[in-house]
Amino acid sequence: PVANATITPGPPAHQVRAGDPVTLRCSVQVGSAPVTFTWLRDGRELAQGPLLELGDIDVGHSGTYQCMATNQLDGHRVFQALSPELALEVTPWGHWGPAVAVNVGRTVLFLVLLLGVIRGCHWWHRLGA
Repeated sequence: PVANATITPGPPAHQVRAGDPVTLRCSVQVGSAPVTFTWLRDGRELAQGPLLELGDIDVGHSGTYQCMATNQLDGHRVFQALSPELALEVTPWGHWGPAVAVNVGRTVLFLVLLLGVIRGCHWWHRLGA
């Protein structure tokens, strides 16, 4: 029977920024093939397969994720192993945070260059006088 289902990256919490690509992997430590995987978000079935590719996520992807591994022995008995819960928290500032930092950096660079030009003009003017 299947046992010890786990999600990578592991529980209890995983914090990511909006816009980050996220892929979760489900695996079992024990279990005869074939093993099927079902993904749950907030207790509802979401997808099938060992990988859950959420792509570039947004705040709507926040929630509690689990995977359920299932196999069947002797054609009759069905076994299931449920992973620990993974609380995925998406912070909404992922897209604009780096853009703001780049624009602030450009503004500071512009001001430094402007001060350098003003100082150079002042020095040049004093030399001519």
